[in-house]
Formats: sequence, C-alpha cells, structure tokens
Amino acid sequence: MGICWSARITESPFHSSSTSEESCLGCLGANSKYVSGDRNALSSSSSKVSSASAPPTPRSEGEILNSSNLKSFSFNELKNATRNFRPDSVLGEGGFGSVFKGWIDEHSFAATKPGTGMVIAVKKLNQEGYQGHKEWLAEVNYLGQLYHPNLVKLIGYCLEDDHRLLVYEFMPRGSLEHHLFRRGSYFQPLSWNLRMKVALGAAKGVAFLHSSEIKVIYRDFKTSNVLLDSNYNAKLSDFGLAKDGPTGDKSHVSTRVMGTYGYAAPEYLATGHLTSKSDVYSFGVVLLEMLTGRRAVDKNRPSGEHNLVEWAKPYLTHKRRVFRILDSRLEGQYSQVGAQKAALLALQCLSTESKFRPTMDDVVKTLEQMQESKDVVKSPLCEPNSKVHSVGSSGQRSRRRSLDETGSNVKASAYPRPSASPLYS
Repeated sequence: MGICWSARITESPFHSSSTSEESCLGCLGANSKYVSGDRNALSSSSSKVSSASAPPTPRSEGEILNSSNLKSFSFNELKNATRNFRPDSVLGEGGFGSVFKGWIDEHSFAATKPGTGMVIAVKKLNQEGYQGHKEWLAEVNYLGQLYHPNLVKLIGYCLEDDHRLLVYEFMPRGSLEHHLFRRGSYFQPLSWNLRMKVALGAAKGVAFLHSSEIKVIYRDFKTSNVLLDSNYNAKLSDFGLAKDGPTGDKSHVSTRVMGTYGYAAPEYLATGHLTSKSDVYSFGVVLLEMLTGRRAVDKNRPSGEHNLVEWAKPYLTHKRRVFRILDSRLEGQYSQVGAQKAALLALQCLSTESKFRPTMDDVVKTLEQMQESKDVVKSPLCEPNSKVHSVGSSGQRSRRRSLDETGSNVKASAYPRPSASPLYS
C-alpha cells in the first residue's frame, strides 16, 4: 500500500478526536514487545512469557504484515466464506463496521459450505478514512504476534484496494455485554459463578498485556470487548486502541484521549497520561457492571444514577450497604463474604488516585483466591449446560432455565459490536 511510519507518531494529550488524521497508534513505536512461536507454551494461569525470540519491532505497514503469523486472505475468499456478506450472517454491527459469520477449511483456509469446516467471524471495516485503517493495522500488529488463552485468536486479514477485513476465531457465546444486559423472561442471566469465572479470565488477559515482557496498555477494556467461548472462557478482543506502555524512566505515555465513556480513568481524562493503571480502572468499572447488572453509563436511569461508578461508590465502602446494589437476579447465588470481597476489589480498582489501585497481577491473585475458597458458591452454576437452582432470601428453591441452556439458540445479534470509539467526537 506504500503507507509507512518511519518513527513513532506522537500524540498531543487531551486533544479532541474530531480529525481522523490524528494518530491513536503509539503501538507502532520502537518500544513494542512481541511474542511469537508455540502458543502451547503459554500458561492460562500465568501472565509471564518469554520474549527472548521476539522479532524486531515492526515499524512500517509492510513489516507489520510480513512479520505477523497470519493468513492473508483475498477479498473474494472472504466474500465466498460469508456467502457474499449476506445480511442473515451478520453477527454484530457498530461504528467501525460489521461482523459476519463465515466458514473455511481448517487446513487450507479455503471457503467451505455453511455448516462445514471451521466457523470464523469476519470483521469488515467501513471504508471511511485513514483512522480506521490505522486501527485495523494496530489489530494486526498486536494480535498477529501476541498469543494467550485469554486473547481472541486472529486468524488472518484482508488488505485489498479499499477493503480492510479481519478474520477471527468464532466465539459462540458472544460478548459479556450481551449476557449482562440482555433481558427476557425465559432464561436466567449469567450466574454469579460464571461472572466470577469471566472476570478472572479477562483479568488474566489484561495481566498478560501488562507483563514486563509485553508492556501493552489495552486502553479499551469494556464488556463489549470481552468475548466468551462455548465454555464461558473470556477472551479480549478489539486492539485498535492498544498502545505500548512507558519505557525506561517514563511513568506514562501521553496520548489524545480515546476509549469509551464511563470506562476511562479520571487521570487519563484530565491529562491524557496513560498507564497500566488506566486499564485497572476500566477493569473495576466492568467488575462493577458484573456485580450490579447495570451499564457504566445509562441515561435511562433516574437522575443521580446515570454514571454507575459515581452512584455505586458510596455503597461499596460499606459491608452491609453493598448488598443493596448487587444484581437482584443473583439473589442466593453468592456468599456474603464472596460478594464483599468482589465489591472491595472493584472499589480498589476504582481508586481516584492510580497509585492506590492494585496491579492486574494482584487482581488475578484475588480472583483466584476467591475461586479456590468457599467465597464462590460450589454448585452446578459453574458448569455449562446445567440447570440453575437459586435460593432466594426466603430459603425456598426455585428452578429456572439457565442462560447455559439457551446459549445454543443465541441470535446473531449476540456477537459484540466492532468498536473503537473516541471519547470526544
């Protein structure tokens, strides 16, 4: 394509994103860390990997594409795999494009008939400017060389004329956002145990990015970017806003403010100074959404309850009051100690001053300890395809259909919207 960045594109802190010509891609700089090779060598419970064999940092578009371990698809191949991007194959839609369901041969990667071969998710970006291309390139840059059980697998890409597409492994359960906020009378929402399982998996993914070998700041951690496989294993997706972390004696990276309303850390909003603790704050917001069943920002709520963090924080500081804000659909599924520990963890992650927030490694340890102790209810709720027996405050058992039972019938709209949104537009 002939587009090349010979040096890191600098960004002014706290600039409006009204122009698409400004960069959000510090990830193309000279300090990136990459890991390639045997993905089986990565432990699902560890965020540490070896970067001894990491290739030199890609700096140009050509180098990024050539150094990635990805399949280069033609537009026609993906057109055939998705049945000409038929409307009934749409998995999700968003500001940056649509995601389509497709099928390819697992060995040759050639298009196959629907229902045969390997299922894939194809993100087709809207052809609307340079900024979209850079975020597309960032996705290839990171997911093309970073492997971890809690990062979504990027299989390949298409760069042909004005077409920009990305090919991912298919995640049958869709996004965490859909599971938390979908409503219906015929199924039970995501259970407490599954929420804690998802929280732990997502935390491991972020901890891996923050590890000393990788040093990447995700910058867009939110429920719609946490995808779930058939066993509710969480995987992070959408790396269009990811950025290399600070190096040497630097304490932060200066960027223009990008991300999603309600999830961005206060110091990042105020100064444009980005650190790994910015991701920790975003994790705290998502954990709070999981505990309360409320969105980070919801203008449909009564006045004073639009911003979840502002509304919930006073309750999180009190061991008894915290139960007033827990998702009522979870009644009887958690222990008091477990709920209090989860609430305390969310509160720590949401500390106004970043230095008081835990590291993501600390978050992982806390969630693992909760899993191993009696703080997580040991019940069939942990197992996919099981019935849910929730015990209400009266002690009576009520039997309901679980989301696990209805998961196989999830509609296409369950898949996450492809998005990488500027906070200011």
